[in-house]
Formats: sequence, C-alpha cells, structure tokens
Amino acid sequence: MDKIRVGVIGLGNMGSAHAVSVYEKLSDKCILTAVCDVNPERLAWAERFGGVKKYNSYEKMLEDDVCDAVIIATPHYYHAPCAIKAFNTGHHVMCEKPQSVSLSDAEKMNAAADKSGKVFGIMFNQRTSPLFIRAREIINSGRLGTPIRLTYIITNWYRTQRYYDTGAWRATWKGEGGGVLLNQAPHNLDIMQWIFGMPKSVYAHLDVARFHDIEVEDNAILVMRYENGATAQFITSTGEYAGTNRLEIVCSEGKLVLEGGVMKIYSLDFDEEEYRKGSEMSGAHKQPIIEEYSPSEKPEAHVGVLRAFIGKINGECELLADGREGVNQLTISNAAYLSAWTGSEISLPLDKSRFDALLEEKKKGSSYDEKANQSGASADGTMSNRWEIKW
Repeated sequence: MDKIRVGVIGLGNMGSAHAVSVYEKLSDKCILTAVCDVNPERLAWAERFGGVKKYNSYEKMLEDDVCDAVIIATPHYYHAPCAIKAFNTGHHVMCEKPQSVSLSDAEKMNAAADKSGKVFGIMFNQRTSPLFIRAREIINSGRLGTPIRLTYIITNWYRTQRYYDTGAWRATWKGEGGGVLLNQAPHNLDIMQWIFGMPKSVYAHLDVARFHDIEVEDNAILVMRYENGATAQFITSTGEYAGTNRLEIVCSEGKLVLEGGVMKIYSLDFDEEEYRKGSEMSGAHKQPIIEEYSPSEKPEAHVGVLRAFIGKINGECELLADGREGVNQLTISNAAYLSAWTGSEISLPLDKSRFDALLEEKKKGSSYDEKANQSGASADGTMSNRWEIKW
C-alpha cells in the first residue's frame, strides 16, 4: 500500500511537532506532503521538509490533491471549519484538542465526519498512559463494585505570564474561547469521563485572571452529579507552582488512587453494605487489601495517537480516541462555563443555544484583534514537555 499523504494545518508549537513526527518518526507508514500556516515565518521554518508543499490557505490546500489526511493544530475556533472542509473534500482528520470551543460546532464536525465516511481522530494523548488504561479496565470490570465518588486534583498545569503573552489569541474569549478548562484540562476532563462516565449535572466556580493578566479562567472547581448518585469533583489551575496530580476513585468495594506515577488498588474481601448494616463495630475494623501498579513502559503520547490514526486509515488497528468522543469533554467544559456565567447548576443535555449566546457576549468584550500578528515563530518542532503527564 502507498504511504498515506499527510498535511498539517497550523505550524505553531503543536503543529510543528506533529509535522516533525510525521516526517521523521512515522515515515514507514506515511509521508508529509503539505503544510499550511498564515504566518510566513512558520512557512519559512518548514523549508526543512524537502519537497513539502506550503500553503497560507487551508481551503486551497484541501482543494488541491496533495494529501489524504490532515492534522489540524490551529487556534481552537478554526478546528471546526478546517475539519468540516477537510471531510467535505474527502480527507481523513486528526484534530488537536479541544474538538472545538462550542458543543454546537463539535456536533457539526461529527456530522461531517459521519457523512464523509473518513477516519476522525482527536489528540487525547493521555489515553496512552498505562495507568489510565488500567484504571479504566478495573472500573469497567466491576471488580471494585459500583462507582461512588471521583476526585481529580490536576493543578500542575503551571504557566507563567510569558506563556500567555507568546500569542495574541491565547487566553482571550475571541481568540481561544476559554482558559485552563479549554486549553490544558481537556486532557483530564476526557480521562475523567473515559473512566468514570458522563455526569447528569455540572456546577462550577471559575476564577478569571486570579493568577495571570488574562481574560479567562486560570482556576476552576467543578462539582458533578451522576445518575446512580455518584459525585465527582474536578479541580484545576495554571497558577499553582507546587501543583498536584492526584486521581482518586472510590467504589462500593474499594478504591483506586493514582499519584506519583503509581496506582494503589484498595480492595475489600467482604461486602461493605452487609458490614455497615450488620456490624457491631462503630467504625472501620477490617482492612482492605492493597496492591500497587507501577508500569515500566512510558506512554507513547502524541506519536502513539498519530500512529493509531495512520493504522486506522490503513485498516490495521483502531483509533486510540475517536474524534466524535471530543463532545464528551466539551459538554462538561461548556456546562462549567454556563454554570459559572449563570451561577446555577447545569443539567445535561446542555442548552447549546444558551451557551452559544453567552459566549458571543464574552467575545464582544474581548481584547483580541484577529488581524494581530500571531507569534509562534520560535516553535522548533520539538514536542514540549508541557504536555507530558507530570506526577
């Protein structure tokens, strides 16, 4: 089979790294044939890819017969129009997270993908973590009984003011569409729902510009309720230097604790409900069985997601994350914004039109100038360790 021809739309930090991955690390299955960016400096940087066609218009690139699949790594608002155009012109699509800014646009992307019959992947690279994979297997197996509570503290997404100042679109309502919930934490919101499922309601407190000079939130606390009575708490921030990465999942017959690159499994060898209702003891007396799981292999991260994407196109394997699943994480973050804006608990399914209207109001007051020069000329094609899972 001929190599899959791949194009990259957007050559900032992530897009340049994806271009290098295709060009150097996945070259036995695919070939980089085209790149696109509106910044001439980024196209000049791409001269290192010999024979690769360069475009400043994604529409033109997609209309030309230069690639079979595209990787979309643009600012968030461009994900939907780029993906829809790509599907409509017969291309497979790998989209950076988040799938879009609004659930409305994400659902349009899914519809275009369904109509096209092409492969649709999303860059949820943390799904390659052996710890998260094992945690999901344990919860789904029912080994620990019924899920009761999840608490995810993920506050080690620390960013300086310099980070936000490197791109005019960053941390603005009109340019990025949100803050830590839309930029960094989509990975963790996806992992949460991937393991624990989707909630029935979301209540959120979001701090805007608590730590940085930005328009959007850099600190977030979400409380969620589930149909079976379970609850979840999700805490994230880009302003805590000594941040935490800790996931605890409590079930009726034990719990999981993921921290420090290790998962501790607490299992009960007795029926907790029977003990609670029938014991003559006034508190905990029997001890759980404790196991530890510490994988030796490292997550393949972005390269693993891309490898599975190419493999799916070739009919060799399944996707690690289907692009259509991006709506789950986005539903939670959209609901969190709507909750913070209205001061109320938001029931799911989400009122998409209400969210869209309030987002438009936020965009009207945004300082972002769409004609502003986009920084990112310093992106060198290396995969930043910002996106590694840090314990």
